[in-house]
Amino acid sequence: MANIKIGDVVGRKSYGMDVYFKVAKIYGKGPGAMAFLKGLDVRLCADAPLEDLERVSPEALRAFRQKVIRRNQRCLGEASSRREQVMADLYLYRTGEDHAPPFFEVPGSVLHLDGDEEYLEICLSTYKQLDVKAYGLCLPEAEMPHRVRELLEEYQPDILVLTGHDGLLKDRRDFHDLASYRNSPAFVQAVHMARHHETNLDNLIIIAGACQSHYEALIKAGANFASSPQRVLIHCLDPVLLSEKVAYTPIGQTLAIADALQATITGLSGVGGVETRGKYRLGFPKSPY
Repeated sequence: MANIKIGDVVGRKSYGMDVYFKVAKIYGKGPGAMAFLKGLDVRLCADAPLEDLERVSPEALRAFRQKVIRRNQRCLGEASSRREQVMADLYLYRTGEDHAPPFFEVPGSVLHLDGDEEYLEICLSTYKQLDVKAYGLCLPEAEMPHRVRELLEEYQPDILVLTGHDGLLKDRRDFHDLASYRNSPAFVQAVHMARHHETNLDNLIIIAGACQSHYEALIKAGANFASSPQRVLIHCLDPVLLSEKVAYTPIGQTLAIADALQATITGLSGVGGVETRGKYRLGFPKSPY
């Protein structure tokens, strides 16, 4: 058994090293020792025997990070190009002119509550690159139901993201039972509390869930978008890309659901939702100051 330590990047031999994790905790000693793992780029947490873990080689980790960077850059580029076309079409529709008139933009704002501090930092950096106004707080998933209403009062966002880590518990395969999931019960309760704060699905847009989360329960609780319809792993940036789509879809338009979900990295198997109006507004006139 390799000398696995907290902070190591590892894969599970029994799963063919299909997902790379960071070791967050180690408990127990000897042959029965276990590790608590957090996915590097997917919102999954898992427990695994230390003897099932293998360190990822520096070469493999370097190749993985380069692949992630290329994929993320491609997604951000596609989002920017799509937005430019949407704005050009909107200006033409509003004015009949093919150049930008003196409007000012008021896109939707985001409150992002994340159970993982490293993922939150990545997400906040990406919001900034996408020019989306976002407030972020790292909260354990279990605390979200108890804090969400006060935070909504404080930040008054257009879009609420509730995410972190999730996953089916070991040896649990009843996809309908909330007790089969690591953090879905907390996400569902947090959505309930947020929806009590604002009942209108178009006034407060809620995006909730993580890897393998109980999609149906989240939608029933009042989420506009949730993971995961096929109980698959979702990428850490999926909520960000979906938020950007909502924030920059004109207020008078309903998002084309399939288009919105295809803008994410994971796609339709990882995220689903209901018809929702955009949160982007134009203002006029634009001040010279």
